[in-house]
Amino acid sequence: MSDYAIIGKRMPRVDSRAKVMGKAKFTADLQLPDMLVGKIKRSPYAHARIINIDISKAAALPGVMSVVTGKDTAGMKWGVFAYTRDQQFIQTQKARYIGDEVAGVAAIDEETAQKALDLIRVEYEELPPVFDPMEAMGMETELIHKDFPNNINIHVNIDTGKVDENFEQSHYIREDTFVAPEESYFQAEPYAVVARFDSDDCLEVWMPNGGPHMKSKPLSNAFKIPLHKVKVRKIAIGGAFGGRSEICPVDYICALLAKKTQRPVKIKFTREENTIATRQGHAMITTHKTGVDKEGRVLARETTCYMDGGAYSSTGPIATSVPFLSMEQAYRMGSVRYNGYRIYTNKPIRGMIRVHGRSFAAGLDTQLDMIAEYLSIDPVEMRLKNSRQQGEYTSTQSFVASCAMDETIHKAVEKSGWKEKFGKLPPFQGIGMGTNSVQTGFPMGIRGGSQAFIKFNEDGEATVLTGVVDNGQGNDNMVVQIAAEELGLLPEDIHLVSADTETTSSDPGSYSQVSTFVGGQAVQVAAKNCRAKLFEVAAKVLKVEPSTLAAKNRLIFVKDDPEKSIPIKKVVRISLLNFKSVNAEGGYWPKVDMKREWVSNPHGQMCEAFSFGTTIVEVQVNSSTGQVKVVNATAAQDVGFALNPLVLEGQFEGSIAMGGQGGMLTEYHEWKDGRCLNPTMLDYKLPLACDMPKIDSIMVESVDPKGPYGAKEAAMSIAMSAAQAYAAAVSNAVGVYMDSFPLTPDKILAAIKSKGGKKLG
Repeated sequence: MSDYAIIGKRMPRVDSRAKVMGKAKFTADLQLPDMLVGKIKRSPYAHARIINIDISKAAALPGVMSVVTGKDTAGMKWGVFAYTRDQQFIQTQKARYIGDEVAGVAAIDEETAQKALDLIRVEYEELPPVFDPMEAMGMETELIHKDFPNNINIHVNIDTGKVDENFEQSHYIREDTFVAPEESYFQAEPYAVVARFDSDDCLEVWMPNGGPHMKSKPLSNAFKIPLHKVKVRKIAIGGAFGGRSEICPVDYICALLAKKTQRPVKIKFTREENTIATRQGHAMITTHKTGVDKEGRVLARETTCYMDGGAYSSTGPIATSVPFLSMEQAYRMGSVRYNGYRIYTNKPIRGMIRVHGRSFAAGLDTQLDMIAEYLSIDPVEMRLKNSRQQGEYTSTQSFVASCAMDETIHKAVEKSGWKEKFGKLPPFQGIGMGTNSVQTGFPMGIRGGSQAFIKFNEDGEATVLTGVVDNGQGNDNMVVQIAAEELGLLPEDIHLVSADTETTSSDPGSYSQVSTFVGGQAVQVAAKNCRAKLFEVAAKVLKVEPSTLAAKNRLIFVKDDPEKSIPIKKVVRISLLNFKSVNAEGGYWPKVDMKREWVSNPHGQMCEAFSFGTTIVEVQVNSSTGQVKVVNATAAQDVGFALNPLVLEGQFEGSIAMGGQGGMLTEYHEWKDGRCLNPTMLDYKLPLACDMPKIDSIMVESVDPKGPYGAKEAAMSIAMSAAQAYAAAVSNAVGVYMDSFPLTPDKILAAIKSKGGKKLG
């Protein structure tokens, strides 16, 4: 590993300077000539039939350039899968949540656009709404979607067999239920879209996205135009966290207004719209039943999870499955049965999120602690007895080629001082741990692979073209590092063209944690192919075999005689003088089971690599106020290989913030009759820098055999294990196993009062 010149080294991100100096352009910053302001008319009712829409007064208002309704669309419905296509981009028959899109306007300025919205008259017939998923399944009035009985959007059933038999053989069985409400991504950048049709009638569009190619295809389908006529352009993106991977109605509405007016249109969400009209994390009710032997090894587990999916399917089958998959990847078990139900309600739409289900993950580890206490086993030993090992298969038959779960546990335990603290801390101080796993990708059909192209310029610098998108996690930097390492250049010599559907080949985007594993590997292959062409030319000049050469610091040299060298710039110019350009392509497609499907066949190789993480948290609880002070967080993850430790530390810290400090202490939504009461940053309690604890980051390197340089997903295992650790630490501090998340002061005070603060452990 020490032979690498750039890979594995701490280096500032290539986009850092532009962002800290305010030079990076986000969608809301774009200003195009003759650009109009777009606005969206939204339903004030949670469930209502649309009888009539009168746009005449709005259309007649001076300064209004266009008003569109569902009648102006091709009637396409959106859903990630064919069997979940249930959402029109502009509703024509029903509004299914407060905020559902019913019309759009484009005007010369924001004030005129807002006046036009007020002039649109919509006649509704109110229908009985339902906001609780359990009530929705027994709803006797009109279904939210007529083709989904009992309002069940998705049912994922996984049964590996012999579950009941292994329960009968278990020494001890527990069954517990855990609950958690919805949560939001709350990206710092509110959603904004700019769209225009050019002189060739091609759609150009800028928006936050998790994968430009994942946006262009739905837009192509919706407008019934060839795919090459949809150009999703690169733009700086202020975070995604799972929430910007699929098309949103605003993308389509903005483009439709641009088509109608033949002028650029920008729609910029308010903070409230950014909460209710994009995606949210699912509310969940999770019941875990676990049977163990006398030593604490899990023999059988049965989990039933009811998920509030909101009004439409979104990424329903994936979101219903991933919490279970993360569990089965992290822990070995004799047999398992899972029933996940995603249920329609008259609330905003739920989708993928970085922390896949607080009640699911935190509930699972809380129950393991309960079992450990009953068996008088240390929580560390409880996890080590059940942790995933390298070379094993998961319950649904995915081979685990690399795994350092145990090492993450041991290193986190040592760094945090677990042995000196667990069971020995003063009253209302506690320590807890969580362990989790995340898949590095999943089957995505023809969009599962990535292609990259590299060309050398005559000055010896190189341009990389890749579909990889950067949502703030450092993917641009990752691509530049890989290309520079393989080509023997410096990072400043690499010029990046990325995340633009017109110039780059297909790529899954920063979706399912594959940017480094798939997109980065495609760049690595392209760079190696390009380097081979350089070596072929340099070998003739140096009179050696290409196999004896290496590249570093802008030079190509003989490995056994470094003084014998030639500048890369000179090699490029020699090649051009011989009428040969230096360029190459490369691609990578992960070896997964393409027959695996979320609902119909949830078995087979899910992905090529899995990450594993452990978080340990130490807390102090104020017994008078119920407030929690986090003293320290220790985060250890098997990252395969750390391409840039500096970037990974930032990702670890963000994971602790989202999964633990915010996700388990303060973040949740409040509702009244389907209306979100805390959609803005004034009332939705996000953690600030001053709220964050001291964080010790530990990168464990298992060197995955398939990943580029051995790298795989990094940081999402920390986000989920942080949720588990926060729950465990607070439970340990107050003497009560908490089963309702987040752990707000009122819940903590009620727990202290109910049990008298008896210490756990």
